[in-house]
Amino acid sequence: MDYFNAFWVGGIICALVQLLMEKTKLLPGRIMVLLVCSGAVLGALGFYEPLMDFAGAGASVPLLGFGNTLFKGVREHLLSDGFIGLFMGGFTSSAVGISAALIFGYLASLIFQPKMKK
Repeated sequence: MDYFNAFWVGGIICALVQLLMEKTKLLPGRIMVLLVCSGAVLGALGFYEPLMDFAGAGASVPLLGFGNTLFKGVREHLLSDGFIGLFMGGFTSSAVGISAALIFGYLASLIFQPKMKK
């Protein structure tokens, strides 16, 4: 049942994002920022943690989950380190994901040849 819940919750998130892309004039970069900020706001309001408990990777893998991870890191470090926690909390909580994106992006750039648009 865990796999099923992860599948349909992640599918609904992706379908809503696809609707945003198709029905609005928002650019993909703005939609990505909207998702990260929405995840942080949902985490601050206390709605995202129960969703992650229910759906697992279906809720934690999309960009909403990244925003929630940033929020949790900032909140934790703000409480323990004070004002400086605002600046270091998000980086320490999401360092693995950011590092993996950079490393795999670099490896992909070495393997594949980009084609410039004419």
